[in-house]
Amino acid sequence: MSDRMKVVLPDNSELELPDGATGLDAARAIGPKLAEQAVLVRSNGRVQDLRLPLEDGERIQLLTTRDTSDPDALAVLRHSAAHLLAEAVRRLYPGVKIAIGPPIENGFYYDFEFPEPIRDDDLERIEAEIRRELEEGREWTREEVSADEARRRFEAEGEPYKVELVDTADGPISFYTQGDFTDLCRGPHLQNSQPIKAIKLTGLAGAYWRGDERNRQLTRIYGTAFYSQADLDAYLERLEEARKRDHRRLGPQLDLVHLDDHAPGMPFWHPKGMVIWNALEDLRRRENLRRGYVEVKTPLMYDTDVWKTSGHWEKFRDEMFLVPYGEDRQLGLKPMNCPGHMLLFGSDLRSYRDLPLRYAESSTLHRDERAGVLLGLLRVQHITQDDAHIFCSAEQIEEEIFGCLDYAAFLYDLFGMEARFELSTRPENKLGTDEEWDFTEDALRAALERRGIAYVVNEGDGAFYGPKIDLHMTDVLGRSWQMGTIQLDSQMPARFGLRYQGADNEEHTPYVIHRALLGSLERFIGILIEHYGGAFPFWLAPVQVRVIPVGEDHRAAVQELRDRLAAAGFRVEVDERDETVGKRIREAELAKVPKTIVYGDRESTESLAVRDRGGGQSRASLDELLSELGELARP
Repeated sequence: MSDRMKVVLPDNSELELPDGATGLDAARAIGPKLAEQAVLVRSNGRVQDLRLPLEDGERIQLLTTRDTSDPDALAVLRHSAAHLLAEAVRRLYPGVKIAIGPPIENGFYYDFEFPEPIRDDDLERIEAEIRRELEEGREWTREEVSADEARRRFEAEGEPYKVELVDTADGPISFYTQGDFTDLCRGPHLQNSQPIKAIKLTGLAGAYWRGDERNRQLTRIYGTAFYSQADLDAYLERLEEARKRDHRRLGPQLDLVHLDDHAPGMPFWHPKGMVIWNALEDLRRRENLRRGYVEVKTPLMYDTDVWKTSGHWEKFRDEMFLVPYGEDRQLGLKPMNCPGHMLLFGSDLRSYRDLPLRYAESSTLHRDERAGVLLGLLRVQHITQDDAHIFCSAEQIEEEIFGCLDYAAFLYDLFGMEARFELSTRPENKLGTDEEWDFTEDALRAALERRGIAYVVNEGDGAFYGPKIDLHMTDVLGRSWQMGTIQLDSQMPARFGLRYQGADNEEHTPYVIHRALLGSLERFIGILIEHYGGAFPFWLAPVQVRVIPVGEDHRAAVQELRDRLAAAGFRVEVDERDETVGKRIREAELAKVPKTIVYGDRESTESLAVRDRGGGQSRASLDELLSELGELARP
């Protein structure tokens, strides 16, 4: 039996190592510089600690401190920073109970039960203690222990949250130790703290233990860390800009939308917000019509038997609002449209000549989200999707996927957002056979590749009924948002017994493509508010033109001008308050109105003083202005 093994490097070369060698052993075999800089092993789409053994024939990539923008390399840095935070808190606050502390997008957090409440002012003290740890230097060591040993240790330390984690753990239990602090953790972690060149604690929040409002509320400390101070400084600048653009601030400030605890997670749309909503709806209807979709409307509630047939009852019931009906029945408010569209398709005999049949519906959906995860418009309980379901034959799948991808590219380009595509494959709780999933996954993969679209694979993140292409958009601040989705489904139509008569006079089960490109309109508008900073493009702006009469003598002419602009289809308002012209111009700028016309003694329909949002000025006749606005009004 051989005592040697081989791993495959990114350039396809093979590296021979002793049997049982770790990622760190591989780095040392390549060179001392790499061993010093290595932080993580990436292998077959997953990451693992440098200290863990590799498998014979495994394909590996060693990430280092030079990979400063790689999400996985940043995650391991931030995970280690979270442990430094926990060590600092334990030193500063005797009696604190420690819960969990994972890396998250853009940073990390750690949850604690403090003996006494702490405030934002205390973060500076904790941060100073972390910096002291970094000056002293820390190394991480890993050990695997039995559940009994781990439980005894944490019971002796008075750490009830760690005891509960041990009791509910799957797989091996491992400890990571740095300094005099040992934590229950699966890793991965840095070799030592030297790569952590910049760290910042960013805020406090309340968080229920394990996200359950029935459990004790803990104190969550958020932070972030980087491989360089320059990267942290750039991030903090983006964070400050994001705060300025926060839709929870700009929505009420611009009179678009607000939320109220009387209807948790369900927005109140103001008239100006409805302008944006309706503009997106008009866009959806226009493009759907152009692309061969037919508009439908289906009920808001269904008997629970429908949800059991679709498979949602088993997978989704905890997120459904249920309503008693009669003495022994229960209805579920729909969290998605697909079962209704299945019933609609199945309501009549269908022929291959009817396919593809593209149903579109923008309907109210309800999802019972926990209070702790609600977040402005970005996470709500009352959502509206630009939803569609395409019923097609196997031969039509690729062309229909092409159509969805082209539609998505058109929309994302319209909003000036870069699109990124992710293929999500079969989850563990999938419905159907591996052979069925092989076909549907291959169909999506082929459509992406034949369209020449770059994509990444997200293993195991498909819907329970089929694989999907998730569509991500990058906004002006460089933040990535998961938006639309294109899902290929062979399970649900079969479960509903859907059939069509083929050209061979035999009955066949259709495939269904579930398609939402903007996703939730509520969430999409929240993202747009932040993407544009409230300064919407002309076609989407709630108020497109504001007219300011200089004096009382100009009001009649201004009203006539307003009527001409409104008759041409533009959204226009007049500001004739008894304020200075300068103040009214500034307020038009704060309201982010794209065009402002100041009308005084020198103005007429032949010569108007026009100010662009941002400060540009020009003069134009009314006819010239109407022509320019007509161009701007086209999405």
